[in-house]
Amino acid sequence: MNILAVDTAGKTVGVALMQDDRLLYECYLDAGMTHSETLMPLIDGCLKLCGMGCKDIDLFGVNAGPGSFTGLRIGLAAVKGLAFPRETLCAPVSTLEALGAAHTGEGTVLCALDARRAQVYSAAFDLSTHQRLMDDDARAVADLSEFVENCKKPLFFVGDGAALCYNKYSNVPGVLCVPPALRGGRAAAVALVAKQMAERGEAVLPEALLPDYHRLSQAERERAERLAAEAAAQNHQTENGKE
Repeated sequence: MNILAVDTAGKTVGVALMQDDRLLYECYLDAGMTHSETLMPLIDGCLKLCGMGCKDIDLFGVNAGPGSFTGLRIGLAAVKGLAFPRETLCAPVSTLEALGAAHTGEGTVLCALDARRAQVYSAAFDLSTHQRLMDDDARAVADLSEFVENCKKPLFFVGDGAALCYNKYSNVPGVLCVPPALRGGRAAAVALVAKQMAERGEAVLPEALLPDYHRLSQAERERAERLAAEAAAQNHQTENGKE
């Protein structure tokens, strides 16, 4: 099975090609350019260097969320475009699960993505079994305190929200530091989780590939706040009219 996977959920972009359990190619780029500039050239380079084309891909893996709304849309749109002509199966991979899958050993990994407003998209996994210990969700960094302080095994943070977590919890006993260069997402891990999903029958056709944002976009939040304010003002005027 040839699996092409992309990671576009954050500021970095990654592409990987895995053949069964063998990693043929992986690229990780953090050059400040937009994913719309870099993703397709990286995919093209990957396939050419490996002597393959889209016709040789049996499964596409892509971050479905959480993460940057724009980044997720770019990755999903690219994979859909590549998969549609042959109706190639796709795996909508949890960004946080892929972050956790890149690490092994004994202990606990807490995956965190910066969600702004002092929040992180977060989830936790046992390193030895990769059993999920915390569901994907947007949480205030402070709300992780109970989990961090009661964790029975050594704990470390990964993801672009790891620094926010270390700022608050670095002095908690059992918390280990991961160098910043090793905290980012890996497309190879997206490919690995995609393979596991396909084996469980969780891969989907490209038309069913959808994002899972876990939170309203900024535009949607602002619209909801505006509508709520307008409704409150209208109710206030109605009540004053009755008086």
